[in-house]
Amino acid sequence: MSQRVLAILGSYRPGHTIDQAAQAVLDGARERGAEVEVVQLRERHIEFCTNCRACTQLPGEAPGACPLEDEMAGLIDRIERADALLLAAPVNFFAVNALFKRFMERLVCYAYWPWEGRGPQLRRKQRPKRAVLLTSTAMPAITAKTVGARPVGRLYLGLVAMQPDQSQTEKVRRRAHRLGERLVG
Repeated sequence: MSQRVLAILGSYRPGHTIDQAAQAVLDGARERGAEVEVVQLRERHIEFCTNCRACTQLPGEAPGACPLEDEMAGLIDRIERADALLLAAPVNFFAVNALFKRFMERLVCYAYWPWEGRGPQLRRKQRPKRAVLLTSTAMPAITAKTVGARPVGRLYLGLVAMQPDQSQTEKVRRRAHRLGERLVG
């Protein structure tokens, strides 16, 4: 059975730096026989977390249910079914962009945080999934760990704002391709 790779891409700019590098990673995964699904966050309706914490109240390993009615529940289902993840977003002004940050905040459903608790506890201690983290500068690995994945590689793309339509170098494409192969073993 082939591995399922879910790519969650948080770039505002179709076909640019993040999308190009993600494509190389996914090409490497496909060559190893993986089934690949791409989710472009820019095309999804995901509401802002309201911090109601309803999703954090029940114990257990399963992600909590959010009362907001949008596409996030379906995305959580896809994350759960995936064997490996590609998490990709640019860093704009010292943090991942707002599009990816909104997605990250909604991952609070992977925490158990009862009202009497001092702070959230990740629901999963084991991390059987693999993840590749891709960003144009730096992105913390916490997103992968939150959903039960362990990073098997990172690709940081620096100095990507030197031109409006900057393409990736062959060296970057090869590195991204190798990360895709590593993603599926």
